[in-house]
Amino acid sequence: MEKRLKVRAFDMEVGKYEVTLNEEDARDMGLHLRDRVRLFTDHKEITAIVNTTRTIVGKGQIGLPLEVTRTIAVKEGGEISVTPAERPKSVECIRRKMDRQPLTEAEYSAIIKDVVGHNLSEIELTAFISALYINEMTMDEIAYLTRQMAMNGEMLDLKKKPVYDKHSIGGVPGNKISLLVVPIVAAAGLTIPKTSSRAITSACGTADIMEVLAPVVFNAHEIEEIVNRTGGIIAWGGGVNLAPADDIFIQVEYPLAIDPRNLMICSVMAKKYAVGANFVVIDIPIGSEAKIHDMEAGKRFARSFIELGERIGITAECAITYGDKPIGRAIGPALEAQEALRALENLPAPSSLLEKATDIAGIILEAGGVAGKGAGKGAAMEYLKSGKALAKMREIIGAQGGDPRVTSKDIKVGGLKEAITSTAEGYVTHISNKAIVQIARAAGAPKDTGAGIALQVSKGVKVKKDDPIFEIHAESEYKLEQAVRLAKQLHPIVLEGMLLKRVPEFPIFEY
Repeated sequence: MEKRLKVRAFDMEVGKYEVTLNEEDARDMGLHLRDRVRLFTDHKEITAIVNTTRTIVGKGQIGLPLEVTRTIAVKEGGEISVTPAERPKSVECIRRKMDRQPLTEAEYSAIIKDVVGHNLSEIELTAFISALYINEMTMDEIAYLTRQMAMNGEMLDLKKKPVYDKHSIGGVPGNKISLLVVPIVAAAGLTIPKTSSRAITSACGTADIMEVLAPVVFNAHEIEEIVNRTGGIIAWGGGVNLAPADDIFIQVEYPLAIDPRNLMICSVMAKKYAVGANFVVIDIPIGSEAKIHDMEAGKRFARSFIELGERIGITAECAITYGDKPIGRAIGPALEAQEALRALENLPAPSSLLEKATDIAGIILEAGGVAGKGAGKGAAMEYLKSGKALAKMREIIGAQGGDPRVTSKDIKVGGLKEAITSTAEGYVTHISNKAIVQIARAAGAPKDTGAGIALQVSKGVKVKKDDPIFEIHAESEYKLEQAVRLAKQLHPIVLEGMLLKRVPEFPIFEY
């Protein structure tokens, strides 16, 4: 049954194709809540999920959010044709995966096409993500899903090949090394199109940091133009249609607080496949509060990345790195941008930042033939010390629409700040990554770009009572108060004396 309904446009974004029908119209068409309909105009045809109401829209009307009105080019008061639609065949594929059945590439193709076409409901998407979280995938399946995630989006075609890239699986605050790695590698004459994420649960993502220095939202053509001109870019992956299914999956994963291991591997490598990468370094931090807790788990993860790379034509090398404390001393977009620029400017910078950045960049320089085996780290450090990496970073900032003359002194951090001091004397034995992130987010990071934390100490350092151990920056009094209160509850920095334990605890001494 087809109906012509008058559009009522809702000035809101819901992130998916959903429409609202009056209950009487839905009943006339034999539709129920979460059924599907096809919407037709002279310009476009899409499938959408049905919501029903008695009051929000009247009989003969259809409520459309911004995503739908933009896609099918209709305005308030216009008319569209609406018909019931069948459930997509990919739902049966999802059910097969829930039953622990391996899927074919054609089945994964059907699922991804329906994901990016907004043909699946949140319940069906959640079922798929949960099935991947609970059930294992074969390596064939991982390769199928990776290719389909990439191919159902835009693919870059860069002039200068081979193409190099890097990715960190995350979990460690302050990991701003891409702002050093990209200019080092590009200064060496290699091609590195770095598409990065924004923060989901962290204090900031690489794209949030780079946005302090330059715009990060570009389409595929603009990315190609910038990379072809400068050799590198640091852009937001969500601003370009690279492996778009991944961004939809993240919206489901976030409220569930799950990150299926195999889907994470697919997501990372799909984006690398989409940018045309030939060689990728995967940074796998391990630590008690990192995503990967120990060396054995890190090695298993590394083997999966390497084998997947072989199947899709990408050479992958994995760097298992120390993840039990923040990288550098700055956590938060502006603070991290400032610290990265200081390192590029050859001003004093934390050794953890310099060491990790040159280790990762060095692996790429060796792969690209710029440095011999084992000499990559030294070569990367030389690009930093010589000022060539800084010159290249300024070129990239300018190409992305920022001010190429910017210096670390120009970066404005949150003007409201409060120092947290030590309540006792002792040695720093632990810095909680999770607590640091919670406090930085309470201060306003990443949305308030000047908010965050500046650490004053590192592990192993001795501090006295009342010494400052970290400083909280914020852009509002309320958020500063919230962050300070949280800091005093969480105690993210643990101090102990050199005497850790007496054995036996209660000795009996006879004489």
